[in-house]
Amino acid sequence: MAEQHLYQTGIIGNCAFMAHVNKNTDISWLCWPRFDSPFVFGSLLDKNKGGEFSILPQGEYNSTQYYIENTNVLRTEITTEGGKYRITDFAPRFRLHERYFKPLMFIRKIEPLEGNPRITIKCQPVCDYGKGRMRASRGSNHIDYLGCDENIRLSTNVSLTYIIDEKAFVLNETKYLVMTYGQNLEGPIVSTAENFLRETIGYWRLWIKHSTIAGFYQPLVIRSALVLKIHQYEDTGAIIAASTTSLPESPGSTRNWDYRYCWLRDSHYVLTSLNHIGHFEEMEKYFNYLSDISHNEDERYQPLYGIAGEREIIETTLDHLEGYKGEKPIRIGNQAYEHIQNDIYGQVLTSMLPLYTDHRFVFSERSDSVKWIESVLSKIERTIDEKDAGIWEFRNIANVHCYSNLFQWAGAHAALKMAKTIGNPDFEARAQILIDKAAAHIEACYDPERKVYTNAVGSPYLDASTLQLIMMNYLDPASDRAKDHLMALEKELKTEDGLFYRYLHADDFGKPKTTFLICAFWYVEALACVGRVDEAIKEFENIIKYCNHLLLFSEDVDAKTGSQWGNFPQAYSHVGLMNAAHRIAIKLDRPIFL
Repeated sequence: MAEQHLYQTGIIGNCAFMAHVNKNTDISWLCWPRFDSPFVFGSLLDKNKGGEFSILPQGEYNSTQYYIENTNVLRTEITTEGGKYRITDFAPRFRLHERYFKPLMFIRKIEPLEGNPRITIKCQPVCDYGKGRMRASRGSNHIDYLGCDENIRLSTNVSLTYIIDEKAFVLNETKYLVMTYGQNLEGPIVSTAENFLRETIGYWRLWIKHSTIAGFYQPLVIRSALVLKIHQYEDTGAIIAASTTSLPESPGSTRNWDYRYCWLRDSHYVLTSLNHIGHFEEMEKYFNYLSDISHNEDERYQPLYGIAGEREIIETTLDHLEGYKGEKPIRIGNQAYEHIQNDIYGQVLTSMLPLYTDHRFVFSERSDSVKWIESVLSKIERTIDEKDAGIWEFRNIANVHCYSNLFQWAGAHAALKMAKTIGNPDFEARAQILIDKAAAHIEACYDPERKVYTNAVGSPYLDASTLQLIMMNYLDPASDRAKDHLMALEKELKTEDGLFYRYLHADDFGKPKTTFLICAFWYVEALACVGRVDEAIKEFENIIKYCNHLLLFSEDVDAKTGSQWGNFPQAYSHVGLMNAAHRIAIKLDRPIFL
């Protein structure tokens, strides 16, 4: 495998915002006050217009980066000829006054470790996606950044002159930088920062302790769980696909999308993986988000919504930015909200099924169950025979997709179980009719000569999403049909290194040039399901090499170079890892503590 080109950033977050910290110490991506707001720092997309918040030495340096174990607290250590220092970056999150304290605040702690390093702090926030720069206004122990609608303050025990003038100084004691949005830091800088750090570390470690994580590659599963947790916008319960926009799927592809929104499909996968490790709080918050969407009188669900349930997510381009590695266009918004994607009704139902079948939940607490189930069932009834854009969101191609019908089949099964729980025979009968209809559409995709299910009725093309026919038990994993289907897919879509293409036929933008990581993890799951466990382990171990230095995964990987592409980190990819590890651990019957 050729040398990898990796995204050299880690993420911090507190379920209110997320920031990317580059190995060069720069905050290279931060959108405030929401995940989908314009960036305050965005050098990820433009080195000049994206602003900067760096803490760098004079001259050459080496950088290492790591998380404090079992937390979302990130450390970057810089070594120079003059000495060594460490930056601890974190977003405060902990219990306070019977609620979660998750302010729009991030803290940078700078500690000297060796020698007398000279450092320069550059803080240049921007607004309106880099169209405007903020002006620094000196306070007593803080700097206000003015000139835009944003209200940003930097409180610090560093000389304000050194920061405003970007003047180098000797780091001979621990310094703190506390940046806030829309509020001022109340309390002393040093003790407040240290208290918030201690409480935040404690929160994340307790969250992991309360997880049921099997022993198979446990450190990777822990990191993926921590990544997924901070992709939920806790204020509404929405879960975003990724915190970034316009990181291209491959060079020159123009497949540069804005993923800072809530896809109902992606959320299903995220919640499934968190359920596997015993976390349900996220599902209950997401139920409230879904309920708000469902009670609208729309006849169908959109594939995605804004994090506050916004329905119009109009796609536009930002032509003034240079883009990641010069790749354009830079998009904000996502036209996919207009698509017809009929798998999402099933995903909504399967996401919420544990609330009705797991006795740790009291389903009677959901007093609107009848209205909610009726709403989703009706949506499936109206759409089950339609052509749609499918899981890969084709913009100008519509088919009766196997994957869409698989989730209508699964969703109808979920509705059947819910109906039995609440004692509603009418819903049971309607759900059974839908199960039979969906199965008929799936069987219409079967090619008996090749012994494989194609991506759509009447189509010759194969698609990695149909691996889930096995994973979701539509096909009995022990059956010859399941094993033949898997072999046909791996023969056509698998690379030598175990990566997997979504499909290889041309779409609206030509033929895909990079592999899709979650598909490779689906392949691992399918191998485990059909009993090829040793192969599943081998392929899993091949795939996990494609992470960056912090065990973070992108959306896509170039099969030839091993380089990471697509939005980053991608919730989908971390979901894939967690579910594949869970599936293998079950097959191995490995105790949690090994």
